[in-house]
Amino acid sequence: MEKKLGLGSLTALVIGSMIGAGVFSLPQNMAAVASPAAVMIGWTITGIGMIFLALAFQHLSKLKPEIESGVFGYAQAGFGDFVGFCSAWGYWLSAMLANVSYLVIVFSTLGMLFDSPDMVLFGNGNTWISIIGSSVLLWLVHALVLRGVQTAAMINMITTCAKLIPLFLFIFSALIAFHWDTFVFDFTGLHFGEQHDLLSQVKGTMLITVWVFIGIEGAVVVSNRAKDRKDIGRATILGLLTALTIYVFVTLLSMGVVSTEQLATYQNPSMAEVLTEILGPLGKYIIGCGLLISVCGAFLSWTVLASEAPYLGARDKMFPISFAKQNEAGSPVNSLLLTNSCIQVSLIFVMFAGSTYDTLLAIASEMILVPYFLVGAYTLKLAIERKDRGSLFIVGLCASLYGLWLLYASGLNYLLLSALLYVPGLYFYVKAKREQQTRPFVGKEMTAASLLTAAACIAVGMLWKGMM
Repeated sequence: MEKKLGLGSLTALVIGSMIGAGVFSLPQNMAAVASPAAVMIGWTITGIGMIFLALAFQHLSKLKPEIESGVFGYAQAGFGDFVGFCSAWGYWLSAMLANVSYLVIVFSTLGMLFDSPDMVLFGNGNTWISIIGSSVLLWLVHALVLRGVQTAAMINMITTCAKLIPLFLFIFSALIAFHWDTFVFDFTGLHFGEQHDLLSQVKGTMLITVWVFIGIEGAVVVSNRAKDRKDIGRATILGLLTALTIYVFVTLLSMGVVSTEQLATYQNPSMAEVLTEILGPLGKYIIGCGLLISVCGAFLSWTVLASEAPYLGARDKMFPISFAKQNEAGSPVNSLLLTNSCIQVSLIFVMFAGSTYDTLLAIASEMILVPYFLVGAYTLKLAIERKDRGSLFIVGLCASLYGLWLLYASGLNYLLLSALLYVPGLYFYVKAKREQQTRPFVGKEMTAASLLTAAACIAVGMLWKGMM
């Protein structure tokens, strides 16, 4: 019999999903695009927006307990099968690419610790040695998740506790070493020039801040495995507040230890460089070990979350029925195999294309924006249908506005490129509908599919023009 997950396991899943590799690169990632003033504004917008998104998840888990497929289940219930499928596909792609990025950063960190100018073994995580190591780790985790989600959740709880120790040590050390004069020296980012005013800098922080919060829906995605549905909302809020506090301290304190301009030049994981400034060479090894533990734990969490997407989509008749197959331990075997096979192919592509963690970060962040927006939109729609002008309406409106802001801030180019990644998913949707002997696209769905295909064609044209 499959064991259910309690509040502790669900909260650890949320924290473990959110706090992965991103936090260790936050100092450099933020300093490269924004000043301390812009970073503070960016975190304020993101913090408020994510709180409303978390509250939307909490409301929906209470009002719609029958929807057990979380993010994409809400999109399907509110806007139909095709929109629900696009949400599921976008979420799955984001989760899959997040796992590729985790494997890349693991071996990039080993490169930071062990490579020398005369002997580069791991490089930026994209050498052939790194890809072989990543592949071994990938299939070891595959075997672990096949033993059951409960086993993976227990190990995730242990790694989540372990990863918090170096993060708290960094915050404590940076707090002692913090210099106010360093923090306010170029407070509004004059060194960026006139083309990068404060608003442009704030927009530049958005994909980075979204990236480190991907995973906020962890408890919702596995809601069908929760002991008590009330724990889903509680775990989401607890996980969000814990992560937000850590992120704000890590980013702002770093800017008071090292100047923003210097911080922007650091190699990632930049947190290791900052702690080295404070503690000496020991800092690099503390953060390096913390990152390895953190990323391995996050990789485990995201393997669970990624494999749940096609499985739950198949249960809701949005994916082919074969992806609904489970083994005796309750693990979705075909969904897990699809996910990890795609990760394996992506790793090989990373080696030949020379892709880095930052490239994967941008793509994975963009793919999650539509699923997040649809959660807010469904909450707002539910409030209007129920004629609820209270907290449900306010949460839905604010979560929707935040979703729209993210889509605007990410830029048109990224939106068009994400459309290109949505198109291959149409094969799975059409196949699922043919299995059910129903038409794939009904009414407005045909228009939506046509617009998506047109956007993908424009993206192909952009890529072709860029290569010429």
